[in-house]
Amino acid sequence: MKKPTQIMKKKHQNMYKMACINGKTKYICGVLIILLVAVVCVAGAASGFIQARDAHFALNGSPFLFNGFNSYWMMAVASEPSQRYKISSVLREASAAGLTVCRTWAFSDGGYQALQISPGVYDERVFQGLDFVISEARKYGVRLILALTNNYQDYGGRPQYVKWARSAGVAVNGDDDFYTNAVVKGYYKNHVKKVLTRMNTITGIAYKDDPIIMAWELMNEPRCKVDLSGKTINEWVQEMAPHVKSIDNIHLLGVGMEGFYGDSIQDRKQYNPQGFQVGTDFITNHLIKEIDFATIHAYPDVWLPGQSDYAQMTFLQRWVTSHWTDSRSILKKPLIFAEFGKSKKDASYNESVRDSFFSTVYTSIYNSARNGGTMAGGLVWQIMAEGMESYFDGNEIVLSQNTSTRAVIARQSCMMAALQHSSNCSECKILRNNRNNQPHD
Repeated sequence: MKKPTQIMKKKHQNMYKMACINGKTKYICGVLIILLVAVVCVAGAASGFIQARDAHFALNGSPFLFNGFNSYWMMAVASEPSQRYKISSVLREASAAGLTVCRTWAFSDGGYQALQISPGVYDERVFQGLDFVISEARKYGVRLILALTNNYQDYGGRPQYVKWARSAGVAVNGDDDFYTNAVVKGYYKNHVKKVLTRMNTITGIAYKDDPIIMAWELMNEPRCKVDLSGKTINEWVQEMAPHVKSIDNIHLLGVGMEGFYGDSIQDRKQYNPQGFQVGTDFITNHLIKEIDFATIHAYPDVWLPGQSDYAQMTFLQRWVTSHWTDSRSILKKPLIFAEFGKSKKDASYNESVRDSFFSTVYTSIYNSARNGGTMAGGLVWQIMAEGMESYFDGNEIVLSQNTSTRAVIARQSCMMAALQHSSNCSECKILRNNRNNQPHD
């Protein structure tokens, strides 16, 4: 017998799917998104952990598809209590637009507003900012993907780790020693443990036990200049992924990479923008058993500067298709389009151009998911609140101001939700069949 909440959920899901598929007005779709969020997300957002099963994400045995966003700045802003309304505003507006996953930073290494002031030394005020982000995400039904450090010097990252080691008298040659030096690796492992075992001062739940956290990422966009083959980073992931799982074997884990191919399958390098390599290997890095899902990023206007919109979009389609194929046939793991954006700094930019680009990306994501692929969703870069001009990077989206872009985003949320709840969804059939063939707990 269905519980009352399940009956309400089913009713609103059917309304939601009909409005989206039949092409009703944006207003109706928006209202139904809010209804679905209110019934499904807010009421039961933390009711279970997202799992990776048979190359798809699942929640409580059912398929999990999503539309999401990046807001890397949340912990930094939340470390100042008077500014926390900005986190609440973004999560509230994102939830109302049907966005159910947010990717953000769980690091700030050295420098201004550092979480980790020096190796093993943390600022409790900043940590409480992250506590607030997680508690607000729970309030608005938004799952979190938390990155544990950065490839770049922004917010410290691996350059700061190497700098700390050098200051301690450790013989290091450059930033790429982050992946190989035992002392530096020890610093990173300690940070992982500190974050994962953190007890949230607001919710009273340890991070490693909180289902509102969807996944961890080892690093934002790892790269290695001294070894472009992908082998050095592969060895690092082989060491760090089991370390994360030894502390938290419940949450999903990703590498955090952009998707560039390395040396493992030579013909795949043709899909890299302009053929370049950055020291990662999409295939081998994601084949490591403790890595639960794969990620790709894409910034055609940055990666292919000066090329026509047609050339950039042609690249994008090939990029998505090749990774979707490999994640399905080789990796057999879910795929997330974890970053994409259209910069206002590009000479050809206007809001309609950005909306067209987003629509193309969203169509690729939706079609890949609908056709039984492993693509689970996308995370646009990036959503901000009003009054955050100092954080603008050219890709910023303020949902309350960029109304046409918000409509494009909300429509994708609507389509992905309808697909998730469709009885004809191939992912549903796979998950149901496998669930029926497995012993129950």
